[in-house]
Amino acid sequence: MRASLEENKRVQEARMHPWKQIDLSSKGKVRFTPLGGLGEIGGNMAVLETENSALIIDVGMSFPDETMHGVDILVPDFSYLHTIKNKIKGIVITHGHEDHIGAMPYLFKELKFPIYATPLALAMIENKFNEHGLKADTKYFNFVTKRQQYDIGEFKVEFLHMTHSIIDASSLAIETPAGTLIHTADFKIDHTPVDGYTTDLQRYAYYGAKGVLCLFSDSTNSHNPGFTKSEKVVGKTFDILFDLAKGRVIMSTFSSNVHRIYQAMQRGVKFGRKICVIGRSMERNVETNRALGFVDIEDRHFIEVHEVPKYADHEILIVTTGSQGETMAALNRMATDEHRHIKLKPSDTVIISASAIPGNEASVSSLMNKLVKAGVTVRYKEFADIHVSGHAGQEEQKLILRLVQPKFFLPVHGEYNHIAKHAKTAVECGVDERNILLMSDGDQVEITPKYLKKVKTVKTGKTYIDNQNNMTIENDVVLDRQKLAEDGIVTVVAQISQSNQKVVGKPIISSHGLVPDKEDKKFQKEIEQMIETMLLNMKPEALKNHRNVEDEIRSSIRKHVVRTKKRYPLILPTIFIV
Repeated sequence: MRASLEENKRVQEARMHPWKQIDLSSKGKVRFTPLGGLGEIGGNMAVLETENSALIIDVGMSFPDETMHGVDILVPDFSYLHTIKNKIKGIVITHGHEDHIGAMPYLFKELKFPIYATPLALAMIENKFNEHGLKADTKYFNFVTKRQQYDIGEFKVEFLHMTHSIIDASSLAIETPAGTLIHTADFKIDHTPVDGYTTDLQRYAYYGAKGVLCLFSDSTNSHNPGFTKSEKVVGKTFDILFDLAKGRVIMSTFSSNVHRIYQAMQRGVKFGRKICVIGRSMERNVETNRALGFVDIEDRHFIEVHEVPKYADHEILIVTTGSQGETMAALNRMATDEHRHIKLKPSDTVIISASAIPGNEASVSSLMNKLVKAGVTVRYKEFADIHVSGHAGQEEQKLILRLVQPKFFLPVHGEYNHIAKHAKTAVECGVDERNILLMSDGDQVEITPKYLKKVKTVKTGKTYIDNQNNMTIENDVVLDRQKLAEDGIVTVVAQISQSNQKVVGKPIISSHGLVPDKEDKKFQKEIEQMIETMLLNMKPEALKNHRNVEDEIRSSIRKHVVRTKKRYPLILPTIFIV
């Protein structure tokens, strides 16, 4: 009996620590560098490299905060990629969400590499390339088959099927000279997905049993206990809401959440409603997914927006963009009565099947107020299952940790508090605390069979993009806009006589965002007197150069405004010397 207990204990130990099979004498090493997606939600991008090869994992965008005036999207700084461009053998894309592919056209305007991804992700990237005049770059596409290995430089990459809030998402199993790495990418574990394709837990278990050196895992919902609900529960909620709706149904969600859109469309067909898709990204995504066979609804059920008035209200389902309260999106334009074709009616039911992305709460609240003012019935959070997350809760994170049983663990995708919480979950699941590192963007981590350590920090940051013209906005422009918004501007135009060191005529002084209109005259008088005093005290030779005079005027006005108003406005003097 004692021998049997010992033997069982040995087997259990081996089962719980499969990574002990990894060859510790191996000299292999890899480096992992996140360039976006850590310390933030979105903008996911990372680089995996050996001495001779490098691999880019995802190239995503993120959204600006309210201080970045006129900026529509943020893309990662590609400086580091330029320094290692000769090593980069390819880009692997895990799925087609904007925060994983949104920056692809901006990268391809600077650097081009082969892209490996599933058909839907590549179709969505192709749409972006067409918009940016990069049609020819589809020659870099490599369509992957899941459960097959692809040699990319010194890496062998296998795409594993993963459930998420977009179709055709993948995790990655990457065999490197140092050992096997697993990157979950964004995930949840849905046992009843809409398309019937569950998470490929078998492959996770297969790699886990062989021994995994390091696991990188999505931390977005690491504070949520339990499991994230299945996407299918939203379909049941739609059944209730469609049943209650007497007039038109207007459903808004993320344009990439095709299973959600598909479920709404199926209910539309079931309840005898014609489907009208509105919003550029929504139209494009539905078209792409229908072409690829992911949305199987016949043409006869769809109508164009100008055909909506031909049908009775109870025969219409409108699927649209704008669930985040974006000002230019179709739903917001309907709410403010600015949409060319759709005017809201009190009999309409608006279903918002999404939750606010962190930072968008104010715009979503503003949209709700506009919709309620328009008199429509709004269905949002009062129905618990009107929206479910696409990210794993703690129990799903534990399942992945237990299947993989890695030696090292690097939580990714999320703000610092998310990755810190995920690290605690990993410790509960048997990962040694010393084998976990919490990273920020730019931290370069070296992974070998023996150790995990941070070796250096590389340059990271964000590039500001204006969506109207797809052009970059320079940092100093954004800083100037912030200054204008916070502190205002003062402009001075004056002609100065060199002979008597006085202003010729009256200077033109104007300010915006600094003093109220009723105090304008008083402020102008103060500045005028200050300039006169300053000119009289200047050395005659200093007056020969208008630049010197402008600098002096700028300095004097700044001191005066700081003293009297406690502000730091932009000061623009223009001086002519006669």
